[in-house]
Amino acid sequence: MFISKVSLVNYKNFKNSFFLFNKGINTIIGENGSGKTNLFRAIRLLLDDDLLKSAYKLDEGDFNRSIGSWKGQWIIISLEFSELSPEESIQSLFIHGTGNGNNEVIDKATYNLFFRPKPDIRLKLSELEEGDHAGLTAILDAITIDDYESFFTGKSTADFNDESVYKELVGDFENVKFEFHLNGLLFGTKIPHQLSISHDICFTFVKALRDVVADFSNNRTNPLITLLKNKSDEINEADYQPISAAVKSLNKSIENLPDVQEIRRNIKETIKEAVGETYSPSSLSIKSSLPDEADKLLQSLKLFIGEPDEDYEGGIHELSLGGANLIFLTLKLLEFKYQKSKETFANFLLIEEPEAHIHTHIQKTLFDRIVYGDTQIIYSTHSTFVSEASNIENINILSKKRNLAEVYQPTIGLLPEKVIKLQRYLDAVRSNLLFAKGVILIEGDAEEILIPLMVKKVFGISLDELGISLVNIGSTGFENVAQLFHADRLQRKCSIITDLDAEICDTTDLPGDDEDLKKYKKKVLGSHKSGAERKAKLNLFSDGNNWLKPCYAQHTFEVDFILAGNVPETVSTVEDVYTDPPTRTQATTDLESGDLAVFGRRILRMAKQHGKGWYAILLGGYINFTTVIPDYIIDAIVFAKSTLYEESIINVLKYRIKQYEEGDLSPDFTALNEAIVHYEIGVYELSDLITAIRSVISHDQIITFLQKL
Repeated sequence: MFISKVSLVNYKNFKNSFFLFNKGINTIIGENGSGKTNLFRAIRLLLDDDLLKSAYKLDEGDFNRSIGSWKGQWIIISLEFSELSPEESIQSLFIHGTGNGNNEVIDKATYNLFFRPKPDIRLKLSELEEGDHAGLTAILDAITIDDYESFFTGKSTADFNDESVYKELVGDFENVKFEFHLNGLLFGTKIPHQLSISHDICFTFVKALRDVVADFSNNRTNPLITLLKNKSDEINEADYQPISAAVKSLNKSIENLPDVQEIRRNIKETIKEAVGETYSPSSLSIKSSLPDEADKLLQSLKLFIGEPDEDYEGGIHELSLGGANLIFLTLKLLEFKYQKSKETFANFLLIEEPEAHIHTHIQKTLFDRIVYGDTQIIYSTHSTFVSEASNIENINILSKKRNLAEVYQPTIGLLPEKVIKLQRYLDAVRSNLLFAKGVILIEGDAEEILIPLMVKKVFGISLDELGISLVNIGSTGFENVAQLFHADRLQRKCSIITDLDAEICDTTDLPGDDEDLKKYKKKVLGSHKSGAERKAKLNLFSDGNNWLKPCYAQHTFEVDFILAGNVPETVSTVEDVYTDPPTRTQATTDLESGDLAVFGRRILRMAKQHGKGWYAILLGGYINFTTVIPDYIIDAIVFAKSTLYEESIINVLKYRIKQYEEGDLSPDFTALNEAIVHYEIGVYELSDLITAIRSVISHDQIITFLQKL
């Protein structure tokens, strides 16, 4: 038995979302604040007996903020279980109250929590005439959170993520149509929470490890005390009797110490001196309170640990953060193993962000080694090291939006062979593309080295600041990775940068061509044909997919870099590439020729001679704020980013103004600075700002960049 689906409607930052899970290990990945903790809290509300009863009484802060007024709306948390245990107690839970008890064995079932208005409010809503908006407003205005209840149902068949289902269940606010009685077959029938399946399963939640030392100091959260409590019930009374007698004797010995008895006498004498015999206590003792009961005595035990490769053994508070967290996690895992040994029907282990303060090697080792064949494990993480070890089919990805989060399953709708190729790629490289807000796929070392550098030098911001991951797929093939980015899977913008290798010279065979020139022309022509085929294939692949955009270098990166206007940067590399003075002179002449056939052949020869990656590093030393980023790269950045906040636009513009002002001949930026202020306070639109820029630095590439936005 395992959780196959979790549906969340109007809960916390989930307006209408679902998670899909498989047996074994599952991973939830997402940035901070994307809802990982909220998901675990939702699951715990239905499965975790350690939660206080007050936790089931939600409040207005638990409603999703994007819905506007919470009044009258419902919160729905639904767990779907698959491969249900045939055990009677589990089966009876899901047929409870349905009248369907004819020896039917259920393989799949749901367990739901509805946080909804109480019956009297729902009755009033159902009695409204259709279209009575005034009456609806009057009822809703009077509702407080005390008018809400938590209601549990089982064996529902409805898809709660279907908006029409929600309208049928909760009501139609637009047309004022509400039902009082639920369709039990569709929405499930009431299950008293006393029948919670948490009594029949093993469920352990390991929270994010943020202040472990404080948790060890609190008896309620100390995992060692939990373990000792569990074991104290199993201690044989006869075995414990000698220990109990010894503790009692020790207490008596402490009490009878001369100093203790003297203090006792002095207290009595001082009281009599102060208030007299009449008002003095009739008796007074100082007693030792070492517990002689097994459970209390065991709870007085403390854990002492030695760090690796150290002889000293100290308390938890003396350990490093990573060491303390590792011990805490270990004790929680042992707690889970103790629970699991009690013949439960299903086992669930939720681990929240295990990577906190733990070395990356330990993170990966933990993920590899924490495997229980009969247990469903769900991790949440924002560690690329944990996600890298995760099976892509068992990953749910959270994306933070304004007032809500979206959930993506990256392999929905993909054929098994495509999933295998994708998994192999993610096994081979870091899976940071799963965390990015936007992705640019490339296939060359030059692009990997120079694109981030150009963006930083030209615009003063990094791709990371823009939330863009630049991923070099090498020879994997764009389609194998780009298939992730789709409306059904990962709804994030992905740009693909590739070369068309268009002809840089006349490839016609001429009578005077020597063999070397013939081979060169043949190679150029072959590359041109391959580039055209690549473009046709990529255009077909991305056609109709709004999350994908191919961006093409007309020739190659190096050639298009010169065509964009970067002759000085390439000329600066000549002396690093060639040692022979005549060759340096000829190379410089070629690069400055303005003839595509001449400078194109020269720059490709230089890159090949030095190695494309090494040449890119060399060229990177000459990139500066005047370097022009080729248009196709700007297109890729703009698409992957999709939106740029006003603050970022202003920062980029101020950075470029500063670079100009540090030069020898700086324009007068007074008017432009005033325009920036007007844009900042909302007086100017982006188009007004562009006009102001053009009036001062008419040919600056910031204009092209902003226009594309």
